[in-house]
Order: sequence, then structure tokens, then C-alpha cells
Amino acid sequence: MKRTSDTRGKAGGGVLLALLGAGLPALVGAALHSHAGEPYRETRLSFGTQRPDGRPPVAKAEFMRFLDREVTPDFPEGLTLRDGYGQRRGEDGTIVREASYDVVLLYPEKEADERGARVERIRRAYEKQFRQDSVGRSDDEVEAGF
Repeated sequence: MKRTSDTRGKAGGGVLLALLGAGLPALVGAALHSHAGEPYRETRLSFGTQRPDGRPPVAKAEFMRFLDREVTPDFPEGLTLRDGYGQRRGEDGTIVREASYDVVLLYPEKEADERGARVERIRRAYEKQFRQDSVGRSDDEVEAGF
């Protein structure tokens, strides 16, 4: 039996393998990074709990009443509440460490201006009611689907 070698077949197979090797990660990446939904705005608020007059920190029950009264009516479709712990530099330069209540709000990007005004009202209400210097806020553009 005579054996022959066809280098064209081997070369073609190698090219095919190289193309598949390059294409598979791209296909997997596209599947993993597909669009999750519509453009949304994610706003994170950090409500500190230390009071400037030395009284006990804002308790969970107090914050839940604030949430029910001030936040839920403006964002009835839902939110996420997380317990946090952070630090900041106080006005006198010392490091202040405190527990916080962190709220995450999602709303359509097209409503960002109107919803942003609601967020600012909530921040001012908390600062006034609990005598806080500020409420932390960060905003990100995200995609979300429900």
C-alpha cells in the first residue's frame, strides 16, 4: 500500500482551525456582552447615620419611615436598600467612620432630568430631618431589562 501526503489538506485544516480559534472568542464575547435592555440611569445614594449633636445614629426604623415617606412615593416601581459602612473627612479634617444606608434607584434615561430633581428633593429632606452635611450621590448610565 502506497501512502501519499497531501499538504494542501493539512494547510487548509490549519487555516480553518485558526479561523475558528479567532472567531469563537468573538462569538462568545458577543453572547456574554449583549445588550441587557433599554438605557437606564442608576443613581446611588449614601445616607450617613452619625448625628452632629452626639445623639445616637439614625436607627433602621427611623430610616425605613423616611424611605416610606420620602423615597417610595417618588420611585414606586422599586429600589434596592443596602447597609453600608464608609468613611469621609469631616469639616475639622478628622476621619469620620459611620454606618450608612445605601439606596440604588433605576429609572429610564429619558426621565433622568425629572427623576434627578426628585433625587435632589430627597437628599435635601434627609439632610434637614437628620441634620446631615450631605447625602452622597453617584449616577451611571446603564442598560436594564425587566
